[in-house]
Amino acid sequence: MTQADTPHIQQLQSEVVRLQEELQMRDQLVQQLSQELFRLVKGNANAVPTSEISSERHLAEMRALREQLQHVEQQVTFYQEQIAERDAEIYQLRQSVQELTDRSRMLEQVVQELPKIYKQKFAERMAPVREKVALVQRENRQLHAELQSVSYRLAVRTRRTSHLDLPSFPRSEGDVSLPSFGNA
Repeated sequence: MTQADTPHIQQLQSEVVRLQEELQMRDQLVQQLSQELFRLVKGNANAVPTSEISSERHLAEMRALREQLQHVEQQVTFYQEQIAERDAEIYQLRQSVQELTDRSRMLEQVVQELPKIYKQKFAERMAPVREKVALVQRENRQLHAELQSVSYRLAVRTRRTSHLDLPSFPRSEGDVSLPSFGNA
């Protein structure tokens, strides 16, 4: 052997040592895994039932699962009905809200127009009253004018009656004959 071969041999020996350590580590892991598998198999050996017990238990579990499924389906149906009822109720409430909103808007509009309407109605009702008042005032002025005219005429007459200028008739010394109206 030459000196050039010596580093190569040392390298190979170190590689062999490393591989032996890895092999030992794998052996330990395999042993641990086999112990764990044995323990699991041994522990589950009591759990593994015979085929008859297994099929009966399987059928019982299937029945239980079907019952649970039916129960869940009933609950789902119940909740769907409740949701449908609530949806219908929500729809009705939305319609009511819409109707009330429309009515509210209409009432607001009416309230805003009320002063105009009241003025118009009041003016319509007052028109005949104003006409009557105007007529009464005209009649009152006319009567007042007539009263002044009559008062003036009366004042003129009373003045004349205090100084009456009666015609004087000649007196005859004979019989004054007055016309007779018969035997009245």
